[in-house]
Amino acid sequence: MNLKKIFDPRSVAVVGVSLSNPFNPANIIYHKNNLRYKARTYCVNPAGGTLYGETVYRSVTEIPEKVDLAVLSVRAELVPAVMEECVRAGAGGAIIISGGFAESGRGDLQRRIQEIAKANNFPVIGPNCLGIFSPPGVDTFFLPHERLIALREGSVALVSQSGGILVDQTIKLTQEGVGLSRAVSIGNKAVLDEVDMLDFFLKDRRTNVVGLYIEGFSEGRGRDFITLMKSAKKPVVVLKSGKTPGGSRAVSSHTASIAGDYKVFSEVLQTSSVIEARNEMEFVSYCEVFSCCSRKHVKNVCIITASGGHGAIAADGCFHGGLSIAEVPEEDAAALRPMLSKSVQGICSLENPVDLTGSAGDIDFQTSVKFFLEKDYVDCILLLLLPYLPGITSDVGARVAQLARESGKPVITYMPHIDKYGIFIDGFESNGVPVAHSVEGAVYMALGLARRGR
Repeated sequence: MNLKKIFDPRSVAVVGVSLSNPFNPANIIYHKNNLRYKARTYCVNPAGGTLYGETVYRSVTEIPEKVDLAVLSVRAELVPAVMEECVRAGAGGAIIISGGFAESGRGDLQRRIQEIAKANNFPVIGPNCLGIFSPPGVDTFFLPHERLIALREGSVALVSQSGGILVDQTIKLTQEGVGLSRAVSIGNKAVLDEVDMLDFFLKDRRTNVVGLYIEGFSEGRGRDFITLMKSAKKPVVVLKSGKTPGGSRAVSSHTASIAGDYKVFSEVLQTSSVIEARNEMEFVSYCEVFSCCSRKHVKNVCIITASGGHGAIAADGCFHGGLSIAEVPEEDAAALRPMLSKSVQGICSLENPVDLTGSAGDIDFQTSVKFFLEKDYVDCILLLLLPYLPGITSDVGARVAQLARESGKPVITYMPHIDKYGIFIDGFESNGVPVAHSVEGAVYMALGLARRGR
């Protein structure tokens, strides 16, 4: 099935708008897209009439053009008939927001959706989902604009069975400075599932990284997923739920999925190029670092820090994750010391972690990063910065980023994520250097690069 018209629609019909309830999900979707997104947007209600001066069409068949995408937010029992109207009207595909299907015991209705879609080669996302965020064309999340933060456009695509998890991840990635190419909530995945989405995003020019939250595969689709991953050229990060008996029951009641045997799932993933995240922090960290760094071989890490304590925590994390803390030869330490500021030379520690102390400034960090990026025994640098130190300026990010670009080796930065320090963080992120809000997150990023290179 062709998903192009779903993700890049020129026109959208929102079916199920209310003439009396402005907070109806369909109304929120309609107004959001009509006011803020590029696709031409039409509203549909069998009663017809007008809504805030806009024509309300009685059916998709009455709209004066063939719409690329129909968004259905009507009672579950009405969905099959509306789908058939969409097919007759020549729509390119549909997103079914409505719930009340297999997840609530109505397998008959879900099977009817599948039959209509299959018979007409009609792509459908859902039911029981939020749909898609695909700027600048369309956003079918039925969440008021004022309740969400402005999402950044970028190169990470997200796929999730859970709408709530999807929104959480879009917010967390945005807070980390990561931009999204697309995001899709697949819900019950009656027609299109995570394998179809992955296939689309692996070919999508706007997407460089794919992140998936998976509750369970339909029968046989796990094998299709692994087969597809064997030819994947882009990094794919997976967060799996349903790992425990309680989690499996929650998954089943949520989207009528089969969670399957997690141990088998995890072992099979290890035979592919998929990176499995153990938790949400790993998931966000992996997506962020892959959106910035393409280097696959990372084993030996150099930690450069303004605080000995931060360096020790990072070293412990690297050790437990299987990363090697590169040993700095005595002659290299002796060569670097006179290159640093006089206020630092006598008090810094140039073993690894390299502790430049709180007296260090931009030039000291820049000099040290350049020095170690040129060493063959260093694959990656973890730069742990404290922006409240008096010697650091907002220029440090651009300076370090330039060195990373010239070397081709990744530099991963830790810096507290506080609004007051935004100008420091932007200096790194706007120049392609990922910034973690915790030392643990920075270590996760290095581990992600190492795991992808295995």
